Amino acid sequence: METKVNYAAVGAFVIVLGAVLIASVLWLASGGAWQKKFDLYLAIEDESVAGLNLNAPVKYNGVDVGKVQQIQLDSGSPERVNLIFAIERGTPIKEDTVAVLKTQGLTGIAYVELSGGTSAALPLGIVAGNRYPVIPTKPSLSARLENVLTSVLAKLDSTSNNINAILSDENRRAFTSILADIATVARTIAARKDAIDAGVVNAARTLEHSARVAAQLEPVIKRIGKGADAVESMGNEVAKTSNSAGKTVNAIGADVKRFTAETLPELERLLGELSVISASLRRLTEQTERNPAGLLFGRRPVPDGPGESSAESSNGARQP
Repeated sequence: METKVNYAAVGAFVIVLGAVLIASVLWLASGGAWQKKFDLYLAIEDESVAGLNLNAPVKYNGVDVGKVQQIQLDSGSPERVNLIFAIERGTPIKEDTVAVLKTQGLTGIAYVELSGGTSAALPLGIVAGNRYPVIPTKPSLSARLENVLTSVLAKLDSTSNNINAILSDENRRAFTSILADIATVARTIAARKDAIDAGVVNAARTLEHSARVAAQLEPVIKRIGKGADAVESMGNEVAKTSNSAGKTVNAIGADVKRFTAETLPELERLLGELSVISASLRRLTEQTERNPAGLLFGRRPVPDGPGESSAESSNGARQP
């Protein structure tokens, strides 16, 4: 007896099994249970990114943590290049993390190297107005070398121009004239060698005599120094004496003022009386010279003149 086969069930089973196998393969190809998740970050480069391609590795201290997902010129500043990195979630991207372009080996394959990220720094977040967190960048080694070489070449060019200016025809003629003058001076010095030698010997003798004179003058200088000290000491004593004399003069001045205030009025009265006495003595002397007998007999009345009476004479005599 033959067994009946349900071809519809068998076909359905085959289809379902094939679908499951395909789904399993796709799931395993995409990572399966170990599929990684990535976060997007933006880096802005101010230099050429020649050699950097899409899906180029992004390394953190040498460890692969992601890849370059997008390379695009900045529409606002064509000299800048925007790089978008897809970095594994959980990678410690901090605020002090920086990105640098590097090349690997002799092939020149470029990749992005992340560095920094101290433990004290905060995780890098999205700043208002940006779509992704922005990782700061530093110039690559090639860019730094290019800047250094450019600076060195510029300095070499400037040095070359200066040398060319120094070695111009006019300066060469001046150098030639200077060398000729130096040669002339050298010949003159050679011709007068004997006189110069004699002058050097005389100068040496003069210096020797000067040294001797200086040695002889040393005791004199010491004595002068002692004399200066003595003069200084005497000056100090004179200053002290001047202070004492000043005090004495002040005291004498006070006594003189007091003497002037008390004695001068009495002296003026005495001088006035002496003046009166002197005038009286002068009149007495004159009378004695005219009439010496008047001292013994007194003053005689003057006889009346012609036409004068005694009364008039007496009145006239009384008049001063």
